[in-house]
Amino acid sequence: MTCLNLDHLLPDYIKHFEAYIPSKPDPELMRLYGCSRLYRLNNNENPLGPPEAAQEAIRNFPPPSAAVYPSGDAYYLRTKLAQRFGMDPDQFLVGNGANEVISFVMKAFCEKGDNIITADKTFAVYEWIAEFSGFEARLVPLKDYAFDDRAMLDRIDEGTKILFVCNPNNPTGTYWNRDKLSRFLDAIGGRRIVVVDEAYFEFVEAEDFPNGMDYIRDHPNLVVFRTFSKMYGLAGLRIGYLAGSLEVVQAIRRTCIVYSVNALAQIAAAAALDQDDHVLRSRALVREGKLYLKRELARLGLSSQVGEGNFIMIRLPMSDTLAYRKLMTYGVMVRAMTGFRFPNHIRVTVSHMEALQAFIEALEKILPHRPRLLHSIPKETG
Repeated sequence: MTCLNLDHLLPDYIKHFEAYIPSKPDPELMRLYGCSRLYRLNNNENPLGPPEAAQEAIRNFPPPSAAVYPSGDAYYLRTKLAQRFGMDPDQFLVGNGANEVISFVMKAFCEKGDNIITADKTFAVYEWIAEFSGFEARLVPLKDYAFDDRAMLDRIDEGTKILFVCNPNNPTGTYWNRDKLSRFLDAIGGRRIVVVDEAYFEFVEAEDFPNGMDYIRDHPNLVVFRTFSKMYGLAGLRIGYLAGSLEVVQAIRRTCIVYSVNALAQIAAAAALDQDDHVLRSRALVREGKLYLKRELARLGLSSQVGEGNFIMIRLPMSDTLAYRKLMTYGVMVRAMTGFRFPNHIRVTVSHMEALQAFIEALEKILPHRPRLLHSIPKETG
């Protein structure tokens, strides 16, 4: 029998990278924790689901079409994006979720010895993709829960290729206004690629929030990320996109894997773009939910970080991972934030009032200073 010796095959940066283990499917979690229903407040999904036009497109998808390869470059969706934003279709690239377009950009511009710069407490995939690709991820501490523009500029050296800014930031909801983004882009000039991740753009209601698309013409080194997973409720179909100058996007296109975005996702996303009423209804739901949560958390004596986006972050007087397991026994699923380097914090998606009330009721029961029911708290295993 042949013996396999992986040790000499794996690069050091892969050996030291810890794989992300996703949670089990909902039915398995409900069985494990003994709950009859589960409120998903962990992944910032839109509780309204996809817009009606997207739902209709999904219902009307002919099953025989599943045998036919999709448009390899999402031609019709890119055309529709170009019409919506007043740009050229070739200024857009569509990927299998935002994670893939992050990978496209890094593969296009980074090589051995290069680094990327981002925050230490933000969407972790920038850091993960850099590290398992063999690039250095330079993490700059947040300042007042927000990206520190000056500190990021100070970390730049000859090996810096890309700077990632999550705007608004996940999980803090803080954002750079138009003036701060403009100053940052001016300071960078055209010497590095700047990625502004606007995954939660459609949820933002702040009047001074910048629309990244408006900056591409004057800053050709800018790349803007958007997704259909959050506002448009298509997380299960995995589709996101990037926009930039023709020159930069053409360079990134060389790293794309064609046919990675399925046909149903492309059709549903194109239909979703027209549903501005869905955006308004979703914003109203989030606005109402945030007011409720702020009031109830204050009553419980808990501090919270509430910014833009459809989520809030809460500081607990206990371990976040323990709180996660206890809340699960009441059928409420939140995001433990130790992995985001916010120990003793949880992130909660703003959802329907029924789900938020269930969360507050469960939270009251598990807080250390409150009477609580006795439960056997299982521990998830991979």
